[in-house]
Amino acid sequence: MDAGERTARIVALVLLAVLALGWPGLALFDRADSVAGIPLLFLYVYAVWALLIGLLRAWMRGAGED
Repeated sequence: MDAGERTARIVALVLLAVLALGWPGLALFDRADSVAGIPLLFLYVYAVWALLIGLLRAWMRGAGED
């Protein structure tokens, strides 16, 4: 993966994070529902956060193999 492709992936990841953790994404899960006593919104935020970190880690590890 060259530097331009890596930069494009990071920009796409930032845009995904802004959409998912901004108003449009949060509004979908802002309800009084809970799963195992944990509010749905909290679960959503932590799941998206973990997914973003995992994607970034995978892409950066793949970039080091060049």
